Amino acid sequence: MNVSSLPLPIRSESSDRRRWTTLAIVCMAQLMIVLDVTIVNVALPAIQDDLGFSQSNLTWIVNGFLITFGSLLLLAGRLGDLLGRKRVFLAGLTVFTAASLLCGIAPSQELLVGARFLQGIGAAAQASVILAIIVTEFPEPSERARAMGAYVFVSVAGGSLGLLAGGLLTQALSWHWVFLVNIPIGIATLIAARAQLRPDEGLGLSHGVDWVGSALVTASLMSGIYAIVEVTNNGWGSTQVLGFGALAAVLMASFLLVQARVDNPIMPLRILRLHGLISASLIRGFLVVGMYSTFFLVTLYLEQVRGFSALQTGAAFLPWTVTVAILSRGITARLVERFGAIPVLTMGMATTAAGLLLFTSIGPDTAFFPTIFFGSLAIGFGIGNAFMPLLTLAMADVPAADAGLGSGITNVSQQIGGALGLAVLSTVAAEHTQGLIADGHTTTNALISGYHLAFFAGAAVIGAGIILAVTLLPRVAQAEADLGELPPREEAERAQSLELDRQAA
Repeated sequence: MNVSSLPLPIRSESSDRRRWTTLAIVCMAQLMIVLDVTIVNVALPAIQDDLGFSQSNLTWIVNGFLITFGSLLLLAGRLGDLLGRKRVFLAGLTVFTAASLLCGIAPSQELLVGARFLQGIGAAAQASVILAIIVTEFPEPSERARAMGAYVFVSVAGGSLGLLAGGLLTQALSWHWVFLVNIPIGIATLIAARAQLRPDEGLGLSHGVDWVGSALVTASLMSGIYAIVEVTNNGWGSTQVLGFGALAAVLMASFLLVQARVDNPIMPLRILRLHGLISASLIRGFLVVGMYSTFFLVTLYLEQVRGFSALQTGAAFLPWTVTVAILSRGITARLVERFGAIPVLTMGMATTAAGLLLFTSIGPDTAFFPTIFFGSLAIGFGIGNAFMPLLTLAMADVPAADAGLGSGITNVSQQIGGALGLAVLSTVAAEHTQGLIADGHTTTNALISGYHLAFFAGAAVIGAGIILAVTLLPRVAQAEADLGELPPREEAERAQSLELDRQAA
């Protein structure tokens, strides 16, 4: 059928309102996930005292969530394409909320860690389809940029809000409430999602599901993430790290072989030929190294060296949070429209690296203003300007039918990049610190020197990401520019085609 023979879709005020309500709902679900990552860290000492965790077992409260969350994103994203994104989103939100209740009332270590694994499953299901829902609801570039700005805000700024909320809830009530606070928010989001999210049938399971491929990719990611999180406890050369790392590589190779041979692959290999998706996801992995290292290492510096409370630590990240909030109001979208995606992206990454370099000057008595303030401000400005162009470039050439899988790949790149970067940089800092202490340096000076080295390494990784961006992304950005320069009639036909894709998906 020739799309030019069809009337253009009529946009009503009610349909516009529904789309923006949908955006608010999925962003609220994303905020719950992001908050959960950092809000728990603040409560770990209280949990350890109450339930009697050892120092090594305590890490499983964080790692249990991370392993299931990161390993199931690809599978959940593809299931969203097959079963319908609304269905998968609602299922994930239900599991996440129920698991939050189990975490909040957990009377023992075993139940708490088990509930955290379950919470990661629910988070993966809902997070994996959020980008796909946004992309299909907002096909026009200008509106999609605004929607992506809101998503970036909750994804990036939510971490610092979690530090504030975690400190407040733990100090004012108890550690149980860092989990129980999800219950009313989750129920309200679930009710709104059932009423407002557009139903979609998905591609269907009529041809069967590639369960072998699903098991292989999930096991591969789970093994790889487990190997990464064990680096901090056991070192890079340990049996656990090397063994599970090798297992992850073998399983991933087997998965790719299966995908090339089966008729109904869970991840059609054509997705790997989407230059924008793969390149932007790779660069995103480099960028989040700096973001994750900042949260972890600056938090340690403020609490261990400067003696900040949890609330004071969360407040120290407010320049970051406020800056991202301001940029998400459309400023980044207008910058991209005027200067192009790659200049804005590289400027943002360079500013993030500059913020990390500024943190290499902190000392045992460094005042919050100007050093810490401007370091946090620079990273917020950089991340706020870099994430939206990366997301736009990643999802630009993903077909509507594969949007869930594309969303999953984008999220996996962030989780693996963040976990790997945190493992590497925290190990670099710890080993340097231990070496200096052995040489007779004071503990405080050794800690600070270790942080300095890690911040410098994080900035260097982001610098490598900038080189990749200017090398790999120009072709993708040019393709987007070409689409934006279509004659009116061709642009109308493209809009009609996008609308049909959205309805079909």
